[in-house]
Amino acid sequence: MDFFRRAAGLPSTLGIFPGTFNPVTVAHVAVAQAALQLVDEVVVVLPRLLPHKEWTGASFDDRISLLLTALEDEARCSVAATTRGLFVEIAAECREAYRADTRLSFLCGSDAAERIATWDYEDPHAFARMRQQFDLLVADRGATVAAPGCRPLPLTGEYGHISATEVRNRILGGEPWEHLVPANIRGRVAEIYGE
Repeated sequence: MDFFRRAAGLPSTLGIFPGTFNPVTVAHVAVAQAALQLVDEVVVVLPRLLPHKEWTGASFDDRISLLLTALEDEARCSVAATTRGLFVEIAAECREAYRADTRLSFLCGSDAAERIATWDYEDPHAFARMRQQFDLLVADRGATVAAPGCRPLPLTGEYGHISATEVRNRILGGEPWEHLVPANIRGRVAEIYGE
């Protein structure tokens, strides 16, 4: 795991927030801020390789730059990259970078949690083994996930309609999008995605 910014100290509870952040939205920031009410630190992780998606849009360096700026006021947020993309792989890297006894919680929306809980891992016990390593803090995106190992992550505000895809589509369509991204990165998002 490569850190671009690391919070001070060694947390006993760590929220891990992996994503493509293409671009960072106000919903991403709200999830990280909400998690800081439940964990000591949040590490936002950008995989260099994506296990289930093609790499399109902004470059890796642009996304890291946007993350660093969007989260610059959150002293307990770290920004890191990994060469792995699966949760179990990222969890293993976090165990190496932090203390072995740190409690790990992955942050995700209910849509992602549903995919993780119901994915065909070709092993009926795979998700149960994952839950022994980490749990999921699930932000409501229009559905609730009742799977074991999933805890609710309450958000102050309505973010279910906000996505990076929506930002990109609005930019392409010439529609208002600025309210969907943090104010401190709007100019840079316009430069990167308006080209």
